[in-house]
Amino acid sequence: MQKFNSVDELVNTIRPEEPIYCIRPNSIKLACEWFKEKFPGNVLYAVKTNPNEDVIKCIGESGINKFDVASINEIKLIKKIFPKAQTFYMNTVKNRQHIKEAYFNYNIKDFALDSKDELQKIIEATNNAKDLILYIRISISNEHAKIDLSQKFGTLPNEVSGLLRLARAHAKKVGLSFHVGSQCMHPISYSKGIREIGNIIKKTKIIPDIINVGGGFPSIYPDLHPQPLENYISEIKKSFNNLKLEKKPELLCEPGRALVAESGSTVVKVLLRKKQKIHINDGTYGSLFDAGVLNFVLPTRMLPNGGIISKKLTSYSLYGPTCDNADFMKGPFVLPNNLKEGDYIEIGQLGAYSLTFRTKFNGFYSDEIFEVQDKPIMSLYEKDKSSRYLVA
Repeated sequence: MQKFNSVDELVNTIRPEEPIYCIRPNSIKLACEWFKEKFPGNVLYAVKTNPNEDVIKCIGESGINKFDVASINEIKLIKKIFPKAQTFYMNTVKNRQHIKEAYFNYNIKDFALDSKDELQKIIEATNNAKDLILYIRISISNEHAKIDLSQKFGTLPNEVSGLLRLARAHAKKVGLSFHVGSQCMHPISYSKGIREIGNIIKKTKIIPDIINVGGGFPSIYPDLHPQPLENYISEIKKSFNNLKLEKKPELLCEPGRALVAESGSTVVKVLLRKKQKIHINDGTYGSLFDAGVLNFVLPTRMLPNGGIISKKLTSYSLYGPTCDNADFMKGPFVLPNNLKEGDYIEIGQLGAYSLTFRTKFNGFYSDEIFEVQDKPIMSLYEKDKSSRYLVA
């Protein structure tokens, strides 16, 4: 991968006609170090968030060598890069053949489930293996999350007790897990999840070997400023200690967005300006899915292009290059008011999910990826809290 000191240097050097994606290893390392230091247990990287091989390598080399995977292909990816890494198959609904392949070909022991049928499937696919570590995912409210996952996943409270007892009879170890939803904006969601686990323990008299608080740890966006991540960890520690268990379970978490969101950005070129609507060469079907489908407001900045960058700012909406009207990002995206065709824009906070969701719709696709060393546009981790984001 070609390396540059900064996004500005990169653009001035290659003058790209297609969208280019930038990875900041230093940002990934900073986030990994933070979680390793602050979280009181094992940290698993949620591979679905950004499966780029260079990102995976950087995470592993930064000391996070356990991975939360959702598919057999993600397992193959991790084992290709880190053959000895511990991999956790945490999708609660899996293909039977993939379970078998994961267990017998890749030595996967850790499996999540949220139903009796899935438990039976795991038992049969592994030939009634005696060394399984099974995680029952319980359903909890996702009220503080920007992306609700509770409708699709999780065992209902009245079904947990029986499923936990059944899993315990077939597993070497059992865990209880939950997920507060993606981009969780209040740490109280974690204490509610742990409190629900406490209720299950009281009811069943079964202390799980492992408690997995899942992912959902937030990043920062122009319109989404979460509490400091320290508050999330404090809430987890306090709630865990309040369980007052003689034998304390092992703690796990599965951050994705919080580890990599800041590390990625995309550089796009302006194709046309129609007043406050800007047509660019990337969009909802490319790396900007979150901005289009989920209406995330992303930090943006106009890059030097040989001219003067106005200090007067305007709020814009963006259109992608495809022929679909849904290829639209409402924003607002705050940029200088003299933006015009041919100018370059850096769009930040795209280390999470942007590479995962790209398509080749209408033939628009770019896989130009570069490494840069400058700081992200916005950051929860940078000590000086410096930001290059402009506010109108």
